[in-house]
Amino acid sequence: MPRERRAVSDSRKESLKQAALDYHEFPKPGKLEIRASKPLANGRDLSRAYSPGVAEACLAIKSEPADARRFTAKGNLVGVVSNGSAVLGLGNIGALASKPVMEGKAVLFKKFADIDCFDIEVNESDPVKLAEIVCSLEPTFGAINLEDIKAPDCFIVEKICRERMGIPVFHDDQHGTAIVVGAAAVNALRVAGKDIGEIKIVSTGGGAAGIACLDMLMKLGARRENIWLCDIAGLVHEGRTEEMTDQKAAFAQKSDLRNLDDVIDGCDLFLGLSGGGVLKPDMVARMARQPIILALANPEPEIMPDEARAVAPDAIIATGRSDYPNQVNNVLCFPFIFRGALDVGATEINDAMKLACIEAIADLARATSSAEAAEAYRGEPMTFGPDYLIPKAFDPRLTGVVASAVARAAMETGVATKPIEDLAAYKARLDGSVFKSAMLMRPVFEAAATASRHIVFAEGEDERVLRAAQAMIEETTDTPILIGRPEVIAARCERAGLNLHLRDDFNVVNPQKDKRYREYWTTYHGLMERRGVTPDLAKAIMRTNTTAIGAVMVHRGDADSLICGTFGQYLWHLKYVQQVLGTPQLKPVGALSLMILEDGPLFVADTHIHAEPTPEQIAETCIGAARHARRFGLTPKIALCSHSQFGNLDCDTGRRMRAAMAILDSEPRDFLYEGEMNIDAALDEELRDRIYPNSRYRGAANALIFANSDAASGVRNILKVKGNGLEVGPILMGMGNRAHIVTSSITARGLLNMSAIAGTPVAHYG
Repeated sequence: MPRERRAVSDSRKESLKQAALDYHEFPKPGKLEIRASKPLANGRDLSRAYSPGVAEACLAIKSEPADARRFTAKGNLVGVVSNGSAVLGLGNIGALASKPVMEGKAVLFKKFADIDCFDIEVNESDPVKLAEIVCSLEPTFGAINLEDIKAPDCFIVEKICRERMGIPVFHDDQHGTAIVVGAAAVNALRVAGKDIGEIKIVSTGGGAAGIACLDMLMKLGARRENIWLCDIAGLVHEGRTEEMTDQKAAFAQKSDLRNLDDVIDGCDLFLGLSGGGVLKPDMVARMARQPIILALANPEPEIMPDEARAVAPDAIIATGRSDYPNQVNNVLCFPFIFRGALDVGATEINDAMKLACIEAIADLARATSSAEAAEAYRGEPMTFGPDYLIPKAFDPRLTGVVASAVARAAMETGVATKPIEDLAAYKARLDGSVFKSAMLMRPVFEAAATASRHIVFAEGEDERVLRAAQAMIEETTDTPILIGRPEVIAARCERAGLNLHLRDDFNVVNPQKDKRYREYWTTYHGLMERRGVTPDLAKAIMRTNTTAIGAVMVHRGDADSLICGTFGQYLWHLKYVQQVLGTPQLKPVGALSLMILEDGPLFVADTHIHAEPTPEQIAETCIGAARHARRFGLTPKIALCSHSQFGNLDCDTGRRMRAAMAILDSEPRDFLYEGEMNIDAALDEELRDRIYPNSRYRGAANALIFANSDAASGVRNILKVKGNGLEVGPILMGMGNRAHIVTSSITARGLLNMSAIAGTPVAHYG
């Protein structure tokens, strides 16, 4: 590698390192906090929360221990416990150093399944003593997730805890991996038309995950005599003493063969949980027809998919990486198996529950994809086959399908202490709670990754833009183009500690000196010469107006989408976007803001485009909002908001909203909408039912459409400032994703989110 390129690579690694450290440190250290779930606003609240009222809850639990799930958080609280002896990719780093990983695991529990967690890092290397410590925590938790404990200690700890504790104990490194591998294997064998009882399995890696996967494959029907386990010392065979454990010995073969190269011939399923590059192309060439390769080492799999397919084009391949199809990721399993177990008060997570989890995950991949999942991941394979063996990690159906299957298995095997009477209603409730998190943006990033687009930022010298550009380079496949003076951009990058390198990472358009200047001003003049723009004025605008420059770039095809508005007034930017990019087919419909709130997402429109929209414009805004809601995997429920409520006031907003409803009703629509009504009625089903029991949809609206921009913008700002809402947008609807105008309060993260939206090809836009 040339010295200059190596320097760029090293600096980018350093930048990624610093970005990760900053993420953990700011705005407050760590990734977790504890919040009160009950009001504590006055003396009466205090007397109930603590002395003397708390005594009543204590006495109730003393009389009936099961009531701890009624009166405390125990029933929705998981302990993530580790001694840091086998942290993924880092090894034995110790309990304290493992804390960021355990906090991260707790965050995933909360985000994916709304399960509360305490991470507990224990300075104890003796597995028996560690197990005793974990057992002593049973009064606190509804379940225990053991994490990153080395083998064979993890087997000992889990065995003791499962025997002594009356709550589920689950070592995710073993069983979570085994469950997702099981689902991938079941579906891969179905695609290949092979019988699990007849196939030859070769596995590398004799750690906890590897052994658990082999055990699970046997539960699914694989025969022990057909399993060949290799590790760092070669084939596990009878009589071997080096690097042996009781768990490995269970798979010892009576054979004179000694290594992976010896045993790979005729292999139907390769399972890799070892290290990068272990499986060579010539080995793949000697495997059976349509070989199944589960190469799960991270970040480098045992063999890269393109290397395997070069010698076996019919290979069915899964990895642990998100940039290839069939990512085997524990997040497909552990949040939902715990969700189901907690909700029925399971005393353990047994084999039936694990197998139910496998079946649910596998069935989900074979089922027709939901409209929400298909929209969220548009452009990626969502049809069952070699490149779609298991669902995407952010498939919104996972929560309801997997958790309810686990709950059913727990009840059928008698380990549920509080059975659920109506599983269908339980599943529906889980489905309704899926999108209560900032994970909502992930499908947008996934869709954006299907193409590499050029995104031009009009305010390229702004530090927020520079930080967003850095994040784009690290997290997406898009290329940022910055409009600004190169020397200013370089100085501000250095001041901010950013490792952005012109030409290697991004492009710059210098308004003061660009070789395309003549092409740009003549293009602008050609568009505007009959609207009073002279050549001299066109030249001046192309030297000074970065929004106009960016719009001309998109018009000419030098960029795919424009992001502007980090300073200045929204309508000023809109003027130039309309001038250059507007056509009879492309016109601003409305500005839509997605507010990601603690209790779910909420769209607000129109915040900027039309001060007093006509009924036709309101209807267009509703249609656009519904289209964009689906991009985030949501079923749109549109509320047309007004001071009037179902015709009770003869006011201007009420009249316009009723007219918009009539326009929407004039032809069939593929989304739910209702109005006119107050905001509280839109968001509170019970209140709406009292006022108007024949409402068109159930539950809360997820998009509020207003009759003037003052109301929409006011609600948006209140939610952002007082509601701690994270804003994504404003999204400029109607311009074919060719431009988006943000607001001056946007953050670097907000700009990154907008770049993902801009980075989605219009074919994915709906």
